[in-house]
Amino acid sequence: MELTIAAGLASSALLLSNLASILLAFSRLKRRHVIAAPDGAQPVSIIVPSRGVEPFTQETLERAFSLDWPGYELIFCVAHAEDPVVRLIDAAIVRHPKVPARLLIGDDRVSANPKLNNCVKGWRAARHDWVILADSNVLMPKDYVQHLMAAWRPDTGLVCSTPIGSRPDGFWAEVECAFLNTLQARWQYAGEALGLGFAQGKSMLWNKPMLDANGGIQALAAEIAEDAAATKLVNSLGLRVNLVASPFEQPLGQRSFAEIWSRQARWARLRRVTFPLFFAPEILTGAATPLLLALIAAAGAGISLPTTALCVLAIAYLPECLLASAKGWYLSPRSVTAMIVRDVLLPVIWARAWFGGAVEWRGNAMTIRTKAMTELEELA
Repeated sequence: MELTIAAGLASSALLLSNLASILLAFSRLKRRHVIAAPDGAQPVSIIVPSRGVEPFTQETLERAFSLDWPGYELIFCVAHAEDPVVRLIDAAIVRHPKVPARLLIGDDRVSANPKLNNCVKGWRAARHDWVILADSNVLMPKDYVQHLMAAWRPDTGLVCSTPIGSRPDGFWAEVECAFLNTLQARWQYAGEALGLGFAQGKSMLWNKPMLDANGGIQALAAEIAEDAAATKLVNSLGLRVNLVASPFEQPLGQRSFAEIWSRQARWARLRRVTFPLFFAPEILTGAATPLLLALIAAAGAGISLPTTALCVLAIAYLPECLLASAKGWYLSPRSVTAMIVRDVLLPVIWARAWFGGAVEWRGNAMTIRTKAMTELEELA
């Protein structure tokens, strides 16, 4: 009987925390709205590290050249001259002569992070005090800069946007949406509401003099993931990481199970190494753990297991669907199935993150390890 009661209470507590995170995220997020550029807007440098050609590369390039901000420059960074994306960037620069834009090629080996290495030359070349590091697959709205600037406060050290998956093509891309949107974005906004804001590398607005005074972009090499290093740096300065009120889209297209597994396993391993205390309770997110506990409680109390399962799934997924609908995020008849598959994968991905350090990022082999591990190897 004690086990039944304990399992029931634990399941209820987890479901309530899940609901609380959705309510917190709901309070922080706003549905997409247009923000006009302010008078006297300060110029901005936008650094876009690029590698390879993806299904939406042409569109994301066009969006970058069509921003409604009175003064901005684009600095595209590519590691290798033979990369096929070079041709598309060069053509876009020619098509938009009124937008100051440059393509820089080269690889500065300041870290084990290939993306950060690619950004270094762009940071050094940036002409303005406000700098945005923007992934090449971010679908920038016309008021992209406005949304980032609007989130800056006197106590801000960094403004970011989590990616919101859109335009999935196929079921596994819908699973990716379930990971990105109503799980990861939701918990990130809930964390910000609780004063635990953390960086997301997709879009990062920096005050260049502030970062340069604290080690420059090379300071982000302190961790294998630049957003983890950014979070720790900003927190050490007594400043906050803020999120935009309306996060930006990342169009997905087709995704395979292997791609999702690789990406989620890499991100989980990065979180495990850089923020282990925050990563440990991730096993409790999603519906798998509260469902298992509820079934244990139901079996002990003689309650119908199918009925219990349906109730738990409804309590878990209906609020997620309402959040997606209210904020204009992708939602389809298969979304709940995608959420269930996501939550089946979550415990496996969590367990995988505790073992092994080798992952792959766009063809680059990366060994993820803590700073302490590296220092011990250097002493050996």
